Amino acid sequence: MSTQVILPRIMQVGEGASHELPDVLNSLGCCRPLIITDKMMVELGYAGRIQASLSQQGIASHVFSDTVPEPTVGSIQAGVSEVQAGNYDCIIALGGGSPIDSAKAISILGKHGGHMRDYKFPRVVIEAGLPIIAVPTTAGTGSEVTRFTIITDEDTDEKMLCVGIGFMPVAALVDYTLTLSLPPRITADTGIDALTHAIEAYVSKKASPYSDSQALSAMRLLGPNLRRAYHNGNDKAAREAMMLGSTLAGVAFSNASVALVHGMSRPIGAAFHVPHGLSNAMLLPSVTRFSIPAAPARYAECARAMGVANVNDSDEQANNMLLQELYALNEELQVPTLAEYGIAQHAFFDLMPTMAEQALASGSPNNNPRVPGVGEIVEIYRQLW
Repeated sequence: MSTQVILPRIMQVGEGASHELPDVLNSLGCCRPLIITDKMMVELGYAGRIQASLSQQGIASHVFSDTVPEPTVGSIQAGVSEVQAGNYDCIIALGGGSPIDSAKAISILGKHGGHMRDYKFPRVVIEAGLPIIAVPTTAGTGSEVTRFTIITDEDTDEKMLCVGIGFMPVAALVDYTLTLSLPPRITADTGIDALTHAIEAYVSKKASPYSDSQALSAMRLLGPNLRRAYHNGNDKAAREAMMLGSTLAGVAFSNASVALVHGMSRPIGAAFHVPHGLSNAMLLPSVTRFSIPAAPARYAECARAMGVANVNDSDEQANNMLLQELYALNEELQVPTLAEYGIAQHAFFDLMPTMAEQALASGSPNNNPRVPGVGEIVEIYRQLW
């Protein structure tokens, strides 16, 4: 059985990769870019530096910086209007997963019109939007190499998964130096997000030898370096490993899909506004414990790739070490519980059945080694307390 692999047309990886932006635009025949980013990237000067770099090559650009964390239908509309009113021939998506996800949605809606719900899975979007050149500034989502975007419908609090080659950036400039200014909290949340992508891609029922190779490589980079990057943001070697690991994990899950953690994470984010990486971190140990019996050999390989077990350990020993590591990682990286995050228990418990239904409806739990029913998802949610 063959596997279709979809990647950006151009990938520039390593220190200074973002400096190659003018040449990449020229190679794509693009000369009128809209930079889609957030206000933090403007305040840190990243957007200005990119504009200056482009200007030196005679390329004029404009900045749209009104994207928000966990993008919504409403938050992307201003960007859609900007694209439709301007004469842009490409989009530069600068930032973490939220600006890049926003750019993907704006690219399609800005060119083809309609409503975001029109493009929701199970529709597969094959139409090409405006070309996107993704410049990630976090080591987490891997959105620069995925054919997915997630946009929240404010009317229903549903995180809509949108899928298809139309959302894949045409180029990704993966420059770890852009992550050196990340604070510890964002480093932790995005790092565990990347680790979750790698683990879920490897245990997914849609995994292939190609995605396995990317997922295992990602875990080998992420496992030993997440704590280092969290404790010392200026550790360039750790930052470089995290950035490459995040991109490889993105390649892996873009081609193998995510599973139960992501299915359960999206409703928590939509209902209680918990950042995506953080809700993944909250769920990963419990979901892993639930899933190991259905794929013990696969999870044991995850433990070995992360460096918490070795070839001499049995699968059972390796899986016990994996669980210990995931709980210890959350503790060391100060991942809060739902209660510590400020969510009321009664509100969460009341919504658990609805969130469980939404998780199943997303399709992601069907990729899990052990596919749960509504009651089992509710029980895992309950364990978060």
